[in-house]
This record gives sequence, C-alpha cells and structure tokens, in this order.
Amino acid sequence: MRILVSACLLGLPTRYDARSKANRRILELLKDHILIPVCPEQLGGLPTPRPRCEILGGHGWTGNERVVDEFGNNKTENFLKGAEIALQIARLLNVDLAILKSKSPSCGKNLVYDGSFSGRLVPGKGVTAFLLEKNGLKVFEEDEVFVNNNDLL
Repeated sequence: MRILVSACLLGLPTRYDARSKANRRILELLKDHILIPVCPEQLGGLPTPRPRCEILGGHGWTGNERVVDEFGNNKTENFLKGAEIALQIARLLNVDLAILKSKSPSCGKNLVYDGSFSGRLVPGKGVTAFLLEKNGLKVFEEDEVFVNNNDLL
C-alpha cells in the first residue's frame, strides 16, 4: 500500500518549530508499506522554522477561510498551494490513503486550533486534509492508525 504521510510523523523536522513528531506506530508501517512524506506547509513555500499559523473562523477549513500566522500575516495562498501539491503527489504516486498530523492547520482532520492563538481546539479540518478528502482520498490522523498483525486498520 502507498501511504501519504505528514513528514513530521516520520521524524523529519518539518513542523513550524523545526521539530518532528515521530510516531512509532506509523514508522512500523515501513515494514510493509511505501510511506511518502509530505509537508504541505513547506511545499507551499513556507520556511522552517516559521511562525505558528491557524485558520480564522473557529471551525476549520471549508474553503472560504483565511490562514494567518501569529503576527496576523495572511498565509492562505501558501496553505492552498501546499495542499494542491500534496494532492498532485498523491495522484502521481497512486496513493491509497493519507495519515496526517492532528491539530495542524494543514493536516488536522478532526480538530484544529480556532484562530485565536489561545490553544483552543474546535472540530474542523486543515486545508490539506480537506482537499484530499474532497478529492476522494481516505485521510486518517496518527491517533486513528493501529498496526496489528501488519495490517493497517
């Protein structure tokens, strides 16, 4: 199986704070699957490290919101570009599904920060998770993935 994976979950220092969030369960998938690392924020042209970003509006990405950094700079175009490139990679490499980093303004699938930079989480999707799902790709967050007898559940 070919799986698109948030690069930070594979141990690459791609997060806004130049850290990784290596996930042992996801790394175990390397035994039986092809994992394709992507960082939509980097693909969209943002540097690492970079200021934190959140989706304004308090309900995640639905297509009409703005993504801003903690200084109020509009980064929406970077997030849209990165999501489009991640989708192109998924299509080009015939990816079966995606495993993305939770709570991220790009990759979050279930919860994202509300845009106030106060640490408050709200139900909603990040830009990339939204676009991948809109285009028919099954998306999981790292906490939704279980490795059991070499099967992805």
